Amino acid sequence: MDKQMLSTTITQLRQIVLFAVGMSLLTACGKSQSGMKLGDDEFAVITVNSSSSNQTTSYPATIRGTQDIEVRPQVSGFIVKLCVDEGATVRKGQALFEIDPTQYAAAARQAKAAVEMAKANVKTLTLTEKNKKILFEKKIISDFEYQTAVNQLMSAKASLAQAEASLISANQNLSFCTVTSPSDGVVGTFPYRVGSLVSASISQPLTTVSEIGDVYVYFSMTEKELLQLTKAGGTLKEQLEKMPAVQLQLSDGSMLADAGKIDAVSGVIDQSTGSVSMRAIFSNEKNIMRSGGTGKVVFPYLMNDIILIPQSATIEIQDKKFVFVLQSDNTVKNTEIQISSLDDGKSYLVTNGLKSGDKIVVEGVQTLKDGQKIEPITPEQKVAKFQQAMKDQKEGNLKTAFN
Repeated sequence: MDKQMLSTTITQLRQIVLFAVGMSLLTACGKSQSGMKLGDDEFAVITVNSSSSNQTTSYPATIRGTQDIEVRPQVSGFIVKLCVDEGATVRKGQALFEIDPTQYAAAARQAKAAVEMAKANVKTLTLTEKNKKILFEKKIISDFEYQTAVNQLMSAKASLAQAEASLISANQNLSFCTVTSPSDGVVGTFPYRVGSLVSASISQPLTTVSEIGDVYVYFSMTEKELLQLTKAGGTLKEQLEKMPAVQLQLSDGSMLADAGKIDAVSGVIDQSTGSVSMRAIFSNEKNIMRSGGTGKVVFPYLMNDIILIPQSATIEIQDKKFVFVLQSDNTVKNTEIQISSLDDGKSYLVTNGLKSGDKIVVEGVQTLKDGQKIEPITPEQKVAKFQQAMKDQKEGNLKTAFN
């Protein structure tokens, strides 16, 4: 809506509200003081104009970290140390838990010893194979005896490779005794404490690390609303780029300072609800938000060809809204209107039933009847008359105050 036009309309609405309050007081005075009146057939009338209006709508939303990673142990054992506290901000690779390493350290030493034995055996059989080869070439030993020496060397090398693999596995298991953070983020709660026996098969993870430098905010939009945003066509990437920036209202009612951007739309419509899951991304540099939180995504949109009228200008009959439209002969016609679901408690956005240039009665509509003839005046004139009457009454000009 044009700013100047909107400002004028709001000023008119304020004057109308002031007038309505004053009239109620004046009517009460009139009843107690010989029937003071202020033009019984005079009604305030305004001319309505259609315009565009920037509006917003909100959707319940769930906040998630860009990654919520479960941290689970890869070896069995008792927890002997908690390296950080719940809710701590951690870096990738930072130690979170220590699991008793005793048995895994022993297994690693045993595997290392097995590797040394396998290496020694390979060296011995290598010398044997070389010696057998010389004798075979001189035809001192048979081919069978030489091939046996070759096979024994190959077997020893295979045993060495197996021992080295066991050593790698043992060292890896030993390293798993220190459970580290898989990414930068914030750690969650600790269901297991020092002394707890844990393993890879535990039902709950040791904790969860959430990356919350940026957060994903998930919300749902109806299929109809999505079509209005995407009906221009183009690829999904192009459609996402055209979507407006969105705001996030936190659970305490405050608005996040930085706007977010819709970066993903589900390719499937939920047939049970008729809605589409959408995702927006917001910056969270100050770590205000936490994964699992809730809020509302505030989505801006433009309404065209709407008319703003005060709620005091309407009457309701069987859940339908009506206004009195002034005709050329100064009679009023009871006219049904359709309004937007948006309601600020003071005015309605009329989407159908009125056209630009129509004149409607904005006060006293409860006393009007269809076809009744009135004397139309502007809200400013009505307020001015009321103020003059109050002034005359205060100054003792009773003759003019009650006429």
